[in-house]
Amino acid sequence: MRASQNELMTRTGPGTAAGRLMRRYWQPAALARELDSERPVVPVRLLGESLVLFRDESGDLGLIERHCAHRGADLCFGRLEDGGLRCPFHGWLFDRTGQCLEQPAEPPESAFFTRVKLTGYPVVERNGIVFAWMGGGEPPPLPSLDCFTAPDAYTFAFKGLIECNWLQALEVGIDPAHASFLHRFIEDEDPNDTYGKQFRDAVEGGDMAGTRVLRDFARPEIRAERTEYGVRLTALRRLNETDVHVRVTNQVFPHAIVIPMSREMTITQWHVPVDDVTCYWYAIFTSYGKPVDKETMYKQRVELYELPGYTPRVNKRNNYGYDPNEQRTRTYTGMGHDINVHDQWAVESQGPIQDRTREHLGRSDIGIIQYRRLLQNALDALDRNEATPLYDTHGDVVAVDGPLIADVILDQEDWEQTWRSRANVMRERAPWSVAGATR
Repeated sequence: MRASQNELMTRTGPGTAAGRLMRRYWQPAALARELDSERPVVPVRLLGESLVLFRDESGDLGLIERHCAHRGADLCFGRLEDGGLRCPFHGWLFDRTGQCLEQPAEPPESAFFTRVKLTGYPVVERNGIVFAWMGGGEPPPLPSLDCFTAPDAYTFAFKGLIECNWLQALEVGIDPAHASFLHRFIEDEDPNDTYGKQFRDAVEGGDMAGTRVLRDFARPEIRAERTEYGVRLTALRRLNETDVHVRVTNQVFPHAIVIPMSREMTITQWHVPVDDVTCYWYAIFTSYGKPVDKETMYKQRVELYELPGYTPRVNKRNNYGYDPNEQRTRTYTGMGHDINVHDQWAVESQGPIQDRTREHLGRSDIGIIQYRRLLQNALDALDRNEATPLYDTHGDVVAVDGPLIADVILDQEDWEQTWRSRANVMRERAPWSVAGATR
């Protein structure tokens, strides 16, 4: 990749090409849980913009510029009163759209307040995440992903800070080969409810633990297929003369992935630019079985993060918990069992913004190559005012079924004909949904 291409794809602030593209899509702005307090006002840093999210006295959400239009004071310290957020400096009052409603020190007859408006963005709350529309005009609906279709009781949302550019954080999620090494466990265990021990359940269609599949079959055949919503990735690990492990994941443009977590749960994860050198991963865990135990899932995760910033307690400042003895005997990285820490080390160690002019991509990187082409094509289409991925030529959101994922052992002879039906079994069992036509 040329340096100019790397710069084009990684910079997402106001006025940048990738920033304009990102603003054509709904962006996770905060966890709804962050507003669960007596004073529901939280700072938001998103795509290089400083904003404040609040819930007004009527319960409606607003997302506006963080700094008062008068003298630039910080509205995160504002007072929720009189139908909006009031700046404590001079009492200027703003509603949830950013419109100024009052300027107490101005003459009573003054209409100056009607001409003052902060930038404000429409927001919608869905299954634990507040999404922002920063693209102007009438917002499109959210895409019909399963994580949005499922009732709230069957979902759980969380987030975590990553100290690097959004693109390298996303690219680890569309790299099926890395799991055989980065997430390799020397010993298998029985699955339990401990956070971070993904891949430990027995793979559907066999009694082999996912950890063993990844460890013993480290040369997957990887396929990448363009879809109307992004890229479908298939990793094939041939276990013997008859059986193949099929793992299907999805990249949903511009910065989400949908991956299997267990036989009854998927994760939809967004890699959202805070600015050019930090990002958040936001995730919605979607259950196709019973309702989720939100409080247990929250307790398992929150003890690993410093609030309110959701900064990982295990991070580069403490060497990611690296233990050479553990690396010799238990895990390939020596960085514990939480695969989020493994991913965090991998992407942060590349630097704040990876220098892609120095990398050497191989056949196993087909998913990354395909996605970068998709991203470049989308940037070109934006310049031509043409449709970008997830939208049709009329600007409407395309229909998305699922998207389908798989983590299953199948017969090598007919896996291409059977994986979709096996993937749909989980969705058909869901109390809240019946799987429709596959895509």
